[in-house]
Amino acid sequence: MNVGKGETHMTTDFSEGKVWKNIIFQAIPLTLAQLVQLLYNVVDRIYIGHLPGADNMALTGVGLTFPVITLIAAFTNLFGTGGTPLFSIARGEGNVEKAERIMGNVFSLLIRASLLIFFFCFLFRRPILFLFGASEASYTYADKYLQIYLFGTLFSMVATGMNGFINAQGYPKIGMLTTVIGAILNLLLDPLFIFVFHMGVSGAALATVISQMVSAIWVFRFLTGKKAILRIKKENMKLDGRLVRNIMSLGTSGFIVQFTNALVQIVCNVTLQSHGGDLYVGIMTVLNSVRELLSLPVMGITSGCQPILGYNYGAKKMSRVKEGIRFTALIGVGYTLLAWVLVMRFPQFLFAVFTDDVTMVETGNAALQMYFFGFCFMAFQFTGQCTFQSLGYAKRSIFFSLFRKAIIVVPLTLLLPILGFGVNGVFLAEPVSNLIGGLACFLTMWFTVYRKLEG
Repeated sequence: MNVGKGETHMTTDFSEGKVWKNIIFQAIPLTLAQLVQLLYNVVDRIYIGHLPGADNMALTGVGLTFPVITLIAAFTNLFGTGGTPLFSIARGEGNVEKAERIMGNVFSLLIRASLLIFFFCFLFRRPILFLFGASEASYTYADKYLQIYLFGTLFSMVATGMNGFINAQGYPKIGMLTTVIGAILNLLLDPLFIFVFHMGVSGAALATVISQMVSAIWVFRFLTGKKAILRIKKENMKLDGRLVRNIMSLGTSGFIVQFTNALVQIVCNVTLQSHGGDLYVGIMTVLNSVRELLSLPVMGITSGCQPILGYNYGAKKMSRVKEGIRFTALIGVGYTLLAWVLVMRFPQFLFAVFTDDVTMVETGNAALQMYFFGFCFMAFQFTGQCTFQSLGYAKRSIFFSLFRKAIIVVPLTLLLPILGFGVNGVFLAEPVSNLIGGLACFLTMWFTVYRKLEG
């Protein structure tokens, strides 16, 4: 192991040291890594939103590909976020052989799923995009982006799905570099392909694919190299039915989170297309981008606490598990309150980052403020989901993933516009779901899990 003096316990043994320091130690590089990961797509949107002569249609077209990209993330979560907590628990129990089998099985599942997704989405991309709310005008841009982006499916799933196993071994800085390297490359290639080579939307997609490929190679080389504590081995890639069921059972909540995100995106795009047209589909593209950016710190904290909670739960140190839950909740709520204030005070600045279309900016400011109202309640959802997933409560995690998106957001998105709210009904569905779903998830976790932990 290549760790400095005094670093060993902090990076590999999460049952020692201050809990909050362990979480922060994991969360900071993870947040930076997630920020850089997000830049893969957000930078594309920023450049595309400022394409000369494209008006707002190019941004609208790229927004129509979000559900496909989110579905790819859903299957990545099914295996990656399902395997990582089991891996952490096995490490906490000292069962190295089982931990390596889990990692090998996840790697195999990611490869198989990525190939199936690529062929299906590539062959049926036209009907898929029109099903997701495309018009003839926006389809041109959406298809140019998607047909190239899909070639990076394998790289995206391996880089993202396997990176958690680097973090779970106590190497968050290495995990951060996975996305830093790819994102810096994407930042350099985007303007080159889009503006210098005049490839437009296609250039943005190509830059993303090349960057994802480099990140995937980085992850694979580390997890098969000498620096990794536990490694990917060929013999562990043979699927074990029992392990696969356990991985998918725990990963189902992460899958449903992303799957229902895709469902919400589809319903929003179709409803906005019906009640407002392409302009409002483009506005929703910007809202999703701002939400992803502002959600990053709280997602980083909850991601950072997962290996800590799982490890200490496996090591039977319940007081440390409770301390980790409390700290995660407090930091999450505090941050999201500040983010909410930021959106209320500076909506025009946040919107203008993604487009210089005057009509879109002026129309979108009010939508942004409605969409982010009560943003702080989202932290409760993240904390509850994180705790359920880290400690292996798969069924509860799955239920609350479904509850907020499928049971609250989707019906409200469909109903509010026809009840007189128009396009504003689509934007109001999000804060209502944050309030009801977030509190329901957190309070259930608090009374059924937290209070029953001994210590």
